[in-house]
Amino acid sequence: MKLKLRFVLTFICLLSTNFAQQYKSDSPFAHTYSIVAFDPITDEMGVAVQSHWFSVGTVVSWGEAGVGVIATQSFVNTSFGPRGLELLKKGKTPQEVVDELIKSDEGREFRQLAVLDAKGNAASFTGKKCIQPAGNIVGNGFSVQANLMANDKVWPAMAEAFTNSTGPLAERMLIALEAAENSGGDIRGRQSAALLVVRGKSTGKIWEDKLVDLRVDDSSEPLVELRRLLKVHRAYEHMNNGDLAVEKNHMEKAMQEYSTAMEMFPDNLEMRYWTAITLANNRRFDEALSMLKDVFAKDRNWKELTPRLIPNGLLNVNEEQLMEIMK
Repeated sequence: MKLKLRFVLTFICLLSTNFAQQYKSDSPFAHTYSIVAFDPITDEMGVAVQSHWFSVGTVVSWGEAGVGVIATQSFVNTSFGPRGLELLKKGKTPQEVVDELIKSDEGREFRQLAVLDAKGNAASFTGKKCIQPAGNIVGNGFSVQANLMANDKVWPAMAEAFTNSTGPLAERMLIALEAAENSGGDIRGRQSAALLVVRGKSTGKIWEDKLVDLRVDDSSEPLVELRRLLKVHRAYEHMNNGDLAVEKNHMEKAMQEYSTAMEMFPDNLEMRYWTAITLANNRRFDEALSMLKDVFAKDRNWKELTPRLIPNGLLNVNEEQLMEIMK
């Protein structure tokens, strides 16, 4: 009996030592499903991911405009993200990047990796020791990959959903994630999700090259929340487009953009407030006044804010008009 116990303890120690050697603090767990994809119309590239793990987007998703996107998951080798992007910059193909990264990794059989370049070429890898069901599919301009799933239909469902979808890349990738979840998803459930889209060609301004960068770090329904955030993101894109139109003195275009944003979120007071300020600054005072009164009735803090805009030149009205606004 003592001999058997000693054998068991020795085996556990050896197993623990081997595991610790391969999965230190720089190899976090992120068992998950994800997609890397390319839009041939806009040349945008993106990564979308969902997992039953906290803040999955900070570990799995990597991308750089004009270079490519990468998803590194399962028992994650986080270095695959930045190292893979550097290899793409050097002219390596996605398959060459995958081969080089996997070959150099002692824990390769526990890894899952997908790489897509700025031309839409993709390659992916699933190690033999990824928790099953696990697999990957490379298609035209995308790769889907999953591990620790409820069944082996998850990643094929993602591939089919993405292939048959239309619209902007971010929305199409989200459709793929939703298809994965509807097919069974992660056997453990749901916790976090992320969506990253970068330009196909860099502007040289890093702050302008990420077109969508959304994360849900901890939620019982991360995909529901991610879809809500994407809708908010699109609404504020319309607001920003409206501001740009105002700068170019295209008021009709600006009001179209503002109206679209407010239709998407009719209860968003900030959108209504700044639209009213824009109207006031462009000699459409009566329209502005009506909208401002409506906003003030719902939240008086906006009324308190209004006079503070005048010294900064953000609100251009005369004293009589200001008095009318503040009644």
